[in-house]
Amino acid sequence: MKAEIIAVGTELLLGQIVNSNGQFLSVELAAMGIDVYFQTVVGDNKSRIQEAIEIARSRADIILFTGGIGPTEDDLTKDALAAALGRSLHIDQLAMDHVQRFFDDRKIVMTENNRKQAVIIDGTTPLPNEIGLAVGLAFAHESKYYIVLPGPPREMKPMFTDKVKPWLLQHALTTEMPIYSKMLKFAGIGESLLEDKLIDLIRNQSDPTIAPYAKEGEVTVRISTKAPSEREAMLKLDVLEEQIKAILPENMYANIDVPLEQLLVDWMADAGLTLSAAESCTGGLLMESITNIPGSASMFKGGIVCYSNEIKKKLLNVPASYLEGPDAVGAVSPEVAEVLAEQVRMLGDTDFGLSVTGVAGPGYSERKPVGLVYVGLAERGHKTEVFELNLKGTRENIRLRSVKALLYRLWRRLEERKVETPLEGSALQ
Repeated sequence: MKAEIIAVGTELLLGQIVNSNGQFLSVELAAMGIDVYFQTVVGDNKSRIQEAIEIARSRADIILFTGGIGPTEDDLTKDALAAALGRSLHIDQLAMDHVQRFFDDRKIVMTENNRKQAVIIDGTTPLPNEIGLAVGLAFAHESKYYIVLPGPPREMKPMFTDKVKPWLLQHALTTEMPIYSKMLKFAGIGESLLEDKLIDLIRNQSDPTIAPYAKEGEVTVRISTKAPSEREAMLKLDVLEEQIKAILPENMYANIDVPLEQLLVDWMADAGLTLSAAESCTGGLLMESITNIPGSASMFKGGIVCYSNEIKKKLLNVPASYLEGPDAVGAVSPEVAEVLAEQVRMLGDTDFGLSVTGVAGPGYSERKPVGLVYVGLAERGHKTEVFELNLKGTRENIRLRSVKALLYRLWRRLEERKVETPLEGSALQ
């Protein structure tokens, strides 16, 4: 089935609010096997909303609205939809009771315009709003399905998940096979190179399908198929997963939707391995990414943000000759990255020590270009490795990509050591 999303709100057209609802709904609908071919944004104008409805009716089976169902005069979604379909509006008593309780519980006098949030179109199924006040709607009309949702994401998302998905499965998708997916996670490779490596599979795909999604420093590939049962779906998905893994064995780290840092924390904690870190240009971002993960206390002993040369010398014993003088290699160098990784590992008496030093920008440092970064990986009883990165983007991009690159190198080292991983669904099993 084909769907169209209509986001209502002049603030969206003015750029005052980002339409994150469209992204959420597109992902959710795709997972249900519903194709989203169009997204429309329209302002708070009844006639223009009606025009958008007429266009959507001509090309979509399911039409979803977000926004325009609040208490103010410019909240016109339900009015426009009722007019377009020739239906009437009325107050839903249960929704009205919910609105009234909100004000009574807070001992606030309810203004008359709040009654509008309890209005529904005749012959529709009300969708209770557990977070806010405006009631949503779901109904069928002349072989089309209409869903009306609130605009605030914190209200819209739970309403869609808890109310709309079951309604669609019961009323609109009765003859559709469910869709099943796997999320394959990759690190150490960009989206364009990954796509190039998988181009033959992507061009020849039919069932299952392949869809790459990129974030800073990581790429996700969703593989999906429709099948009568999960068992039949997994048989097809497992074959495709193995084909992809065979092409990118050094980059695919998991077949479940988990960030690399969580995989590493769980893996090292279970294996009894410990970690410490020394950060210069990333300013603690690496340590933050690790300590954000529950359970990291059992594997991460600590670290040092050695932003200045003084701290590098005093706390991590970087030779002054590396940092000062006309012949010095400078703080942004493989030599300094090596010392930082080794010294922080010894200081913490950990199995692994990580380091990062570089130029995050916006200007040059030590006459070295923005994006030049060195990351170090020290391991007890093994030779320290240093990797040069030449990154592009903003200061924030460079810092984040440096962290992801270093985590990737740690993952590769653990993989090479064949350390047993505890995480079910990991590509490392």
